[in-house]
Amino acid sequence: MAKVKYEMVDPDLASAILAEAKSIYGLKTYISLFSSAGVGCYGFKEEGFYCIATVELLERRLKIQAYNHKCAYKSGYICGDMTLQETKDKVFKELALWKRGYNITDLDVLIATPPCQGMSVANHKKKDELKRNSLVVESIKMTMQIKPKFFIYENVRAFLNSVCTDIDGQDITIKEAIDKNLSGDYNISYQVLNFKDYGNPSSRTRTLVIGVRKDMKEITPFDLYPDKQPERTLRQVIGHLPSLKKMGEISADDIYHNFRKYSPHMEAWIADIKEGQSAFDNTDISKIPHTIKNGVVVYNAQKNGDKYTRQYWDKVAPCIHTRNDIMASQNTVHPTDNRVFSIREVMLMMSVPSSFAWTDIPFKELNAFSEKQKQDFLKKEEMNIRQNLGEAVPTIIFQQIAHKIRTVLNKPTISEQDIKSLVDRKKLTTPTCLLEYIKTADHRSFADLSKIAELANAQREDNAAYYTRQDICFSIVKNLPDAKEYTELNILEPSVGVGNFLPTLIQKYSSVPVVNIDIVDIDAVSIDILKELVCKINVPDNVHINYINADFLLYEFGKQYDIVVGNPPYKKLTKEKELLSKYKSDTYNKDTNNIFSFFIEKAMRIGNIVSLIVPKSLINAPEFNLTRSLMKGKRVSHIIDFGEKGFKGVKIETICFILDTQKKPSNTIVESYITNTVSAHEQKYLMDDKFPYWIIYRNNEFDEVADKMDFNVFRAYRDRVITKSMTKSSGKIRVLKSRNIGNNEIINIPEYDSYIDDLNGLDVAKYLNQTNCILLPNLTYNPRACFLPNGCIADGSVAILTLVNGNDVVSKDDLAFYATDSFTRFYAIARNLGTRSLNIDNNSVFFFGKLKSQRV
Repeated sequence: MAKVKYEMVDPDLASAILAEAKSIYGLKTYISLFSSAGVGCYGFKEEGFYCIATVELLERRLKIQAYNHKCAYKSGYICGDMTLQETKDKVFKELALWKRGYNITDLDVLIATPPCQGMSVANHKKKDELKRNSLVVESIKMTMQIKPKFFIYENVRAFLNSVCTDIDGQDITIKEAIDKNLSGDYNISYQVLNFKDYGNPSSRTRTLVIGVRKDMKEITPFDLYPDKQPERTLRQVIGHLPSLKKMGEISADDIYHNFRKYSPHMEAWIADIKEGQSAFDNTDISKIPHTIKNGVVVYNAQKNGDKYTRQYWDKVAPCIHTRNDIMASQNTVHPTDNRVFSIREVMLMMSVPSSFAWTDIPFKELNAFSEKQKQDFLKKEEMNIRQNLGEAVPTIIFQQIAHKIRTVLNKPTISEQDIKSLVDRKKLTTPTCLLEYIKTADHRSFADLSKIAELANAQREDNAAYYTRQDICFSIVKNLPDAKEYTELNILEPSVGVGNFLPTLIQKYSSVPVVNIDIVDIDAVSIDILKELVCKINVPDNVHINYINADFLLYEFGKQYDIVVGNPPYKKLTKEKELLSKYKSDTYNKDTNNIFSFFIEKAMRIGNIVSLIVPKSLINAPEFNLTRSLMKGKRVSHIIDFGEKGFKGVKIETICFILDTQKKPSNTIVESYITNTVSAHEQKYLMDDKFPYWIIYRNNEFDEVADKMDFNVFRAYRDRVITKSMTKSSGKIRVLKSRNIGNNEIINIPEYDSYIDDLNGLDVAKYLNQTNCILLPNLTYNPRACFLPNGCIADGSVAILTLVNGNDVVSKDDLAFYATDSFTRFYAIARNLGTRSLNIDNNSVFFFGKLKSQRV
């Protein structure tokens, strides 16, 4: 195979790349799809990111990107159609080049600003549109294949609710398509923003979608959005530029500050209008926009109120549109001059820096052109420039995002060992020392300080308090009701700890006029620490935080909350009999001593929306049967399965649920950190009464096996008494353990096999020499079964199954089915892909049924 020769178009840029590749931070890279002239992603270049590939359909636009030296390799400029595989292959080829040359294992950012062929549901009726908004779907597919650390989609306001033909051929909204295909791997935020509030000097309402790969711990999309900034008036943005009074005039110092020519008779239409007025407001009818056809005056249609309209000096600049070259377009007339805005004025309104190049001719050389040469240049290039500006993402918006991504990627991580060392060194286990440290640690983020506070808490084990990462908090808060649903919002966080949910809650609901957050904790020291931590958060004026030092389960709140959200303690009360009695006095489920169940019940009584992180055993354990029955009568809109990925070092599986106490069951979305998938089913399908508990991964494959079987055939028993010290290598009665159980056989294992001489006083003795007793290894996804032989019993690593119906018969064929691949997959789903809650109990034994064809 011939070796591909890659041509460096910018040796200086290549040298810079090599230098940074050897630096401590490494390279920061991006790919830009549907990049137009690169006005928006120029912000990434400004922040030191290197462009691996940029794709644009029109060559004249791609050339402008080359003028700005975005790519080090000429092959990085890809002119092509993103629906074609050959175009995608060129992108993958550039990625492979950078992986080889600069050891780039992961792309940092993928940017996509796809043009949409239709922005309304009605648009699907167009006969020539076989696949709606297919370019959006191509962006999704490229994100799925490349799996960058971050992705950014930008588009018009109507973007998310527009319909697209998804990868599977189904017509769904663009938001649904993004969620369906990407939210398994990414935490995603969708926001409609007017960029005038975020540093851009003109009004521009757009949809901004930011995704953060879930392995980027402690980073949320909220961390990456541009910052709110005061609006700037048009006078502040362009008022310093010289006035242009003469049609065709070009500023001597700036070729791009020009008076674009138009028909001279039109000047009278706008000559007398004041700021905010339109030519249609003229009292002299001869100055109202018109045409003359066959000697008859035909007045132009005034379809909207912003044509031929003079802008205000002391208001925010208008939205820049594609046709910013004509007065008949939207809001294009200068506040005092009788002209449309110049190219330079439009650039400033779109926050495009003066360093951005529209040609390969240096700016000084352009300005040295003769008047005729300048006019010729503008005649050739002006429309392309203006069109690109009208369709662009303002540079400042992407530059802010790029800056924030670089910051979080370069931020040194603080390890648990580092924290423990810090805690010991500065004696932070003492509340006074910890409070003083938080007050003075301005170099630390809220996330770092809350992590330090959790690990410094000497009572964290007693109070079952564990640090909840910011990305975990975001994965929950993103699914809570939208801010637009509220004018006043009341939130409660029970057992708040050090308030890890607060930053994401504040960010999500920053636009609600009034937000009242009550935070409760039984530990007074935690409340004091939290008050100091809150000083590290930018709390807007609309947010009011009320601190309550109390036992959540015993406190009378006297109000109903819109949202109750948090991570309650997971703790079984065994010795605290009096306290347990108080807790249980007002609970429905009295079968458990685990207080998280009590938290669920109380939260459901006082909250409209309840979202709590709890042990995964809630889904299936017999002790929570009554809790589940209480919950399933309400709408459980989301279940997030964190598995063991939620809390580092805590050997427990967790889930989060979002429950609406005011609504009836509908669909339930299951987001899995185990499979990196998101699926949706009817709630009643996942919580079907014919099974003993919720099956959140239920699917067609599971149903096919279930249809072949009769269930609830066995009871389960496990010995909890026999220990290793009670057994020996030989004896009268064999003690079978999990590894001894094979498929319809007992496996002998030297130096593993165990025996016992005396079963007196042991409950398991009742199974000795009994018929129709079945043995199953406990704690496994690879079930296998055999009959209990005479002269044997089993220890706690093996479940002993007996028939519910004594007249029933079990065959070896029944047992052999448990060892098949189809049953193994079925059983994994039946156990909700758990890794720790795998004990065979009287709920889970339900699934070891009999094949219907084998029933006697």
